[in-house]
Amino acid sequence: MLLTVDHLSVFYGSIQALREVSFTVAKGEIVSLIGANGAGKSTTLRALSGVVRTEAGSIVHDGTSIAGLPSHRIARLGIAHVPEGRGVFGNMSVRENLEMGGYTRSSREEVEESLEQVFGLFPRLAERAHQFAGTLSGGEQQMLVIGRGLVQKPDLMLLDEPSMGLSPLLVSEIFRMIAEINKAGTTILLVEQNASMALAVADRAYVLETGKIVLEGMASDLLEDPKVRAAYLGDETG
Repeated sequence: MLLTVDHLSVFYGSIQALREVSFTVAKGEIVSLIGANGAGKSTTLRALSGVVRTEAGSIVHDGTSIAGLPSHRIARLGIAHVPEGRGVFGNMSVRENLEMGGYTRSSREEVEESLEQVFGLFPRLAERAHQFAGTLSGGEQQMLVIGRGLVQKPDLMLLDEPSMGLSPLLVSEIFRMIAEINKAGTTILLVEQNASMALAVADRAYVLETGKIVLEGMASDLLEDPKVRAAYLGDETG
């Protein structure tokens, strides 16, 4: 397994956000975490990338224990976290934003090679390479933060709500890109409120409720599960 999470617990003060969460991600997979707002999806990704402190449990990435490591060390081990809310550097150019993702790389040549790959995947970013990132549309900014993560050349990408605030057309485009990134060799752990899209693109999925995993299985099976359909896909008939 590329990632093994075992009995992970996280607290925000006295509030327990994650309750002994366990799951795995195999190399080459897309695994989705779905659930309602406040279920603990984003907290899970923050714990994996070292943004929040874990109270208990283990996180093993490619044979290395990473629980408790600082974010910059986790990034250097091959995990890229693309957080929700985009967070581009608005007064820097698109190219400069992408170059920020290259701080873990060992040479300028490696960064340039990754930039070319990102521009190939997202031609719109190539067209706007010298434009201020703050002037991009929401969809273009989402492409930019995913591209910035790719410049790290991660083996595991943590994607948090990539469809948030986007039009249905752009959502489809972003998910098509996610599938392409995966086919090119990057394993993906996807947190997404658009459960139907998340399950359609994933190999496997886990359902989180109030900080606990309550359901897991093949994504195609969960897509047809009456309880999942009623709770997350707007299918009241089940």
